[in-house]
Amino acid sequence: MAEGPSAALTIVDALADAGDLENYHLLHAARADLLRRIGSHDEAAKSYLRAIALASNDRERDYLERRLREVRT
Repeated sequence: MAEGPSAALTIVDALADAGDLENYHLLHAARADLLRRIGSHDEAAKSYLRAIALASNDRERDYLERRLREVRT
């Protein structure tokens, strides 16, 4: 994040492309947040949906659902 959300997104996307973290909700949540910050709301919504589907904690899911609503407005 020191170099901005676009630079961070490059790193997160590389991790996602490796496939090892495909079922880790926090990877998708982090990606969604970075996409939101750069204004890519449609892509952020997709990542939020994936994170929500994988989250096992109700509080985390509630938070992610709030963020999803924000990018859909």
